[in-house]
Amino acid sequence: QVQLGESGGGFVQAGGSLRLSCAASGRTFSSYAIGWFRQAPGKEREFVAYITQSGSAYYADPVKGRFTISRDNAKNTAYLQMNSLKPEDTAVYSCAASSRGGRVRQYEYDYWGQGTQVTVSS
Repeated sequence: QVQLGESGGGFVQAGGSLRLSCAASGRTFSSYAIGWFRQAPGKEREFVAYITQSGSAYYADPVKGRFTISRDNAKNTAYLQMNSLKPEDTAVYSCAASSRGGRVRQYEYDYWGQGTQVTVSS
């Protein structure tokens, strides 16, 4: 069992930066890939990025070059550094853990956090 909790969301102007954290409980954090997803108002939840157990990262095209995912297994925490934020990045951001490795499909994730709101003003 893994419990996830996100933090770091907030309100920022376009062009600004935020760093989201995903803190996990349990001693098996390193055995899970971590993914970040987001859901904007009126839209379906979409994939943002994942990092595998070995540290390989993959990004959705809309965030490539602006967002960086990382993890610190000693702290049981994953991060999403978001730079050059745009109003279209406004969404609730959630992290998830997958025992299968890095995945882009939501149903392949075993555990989810409750999300943190990110609002980017123009």
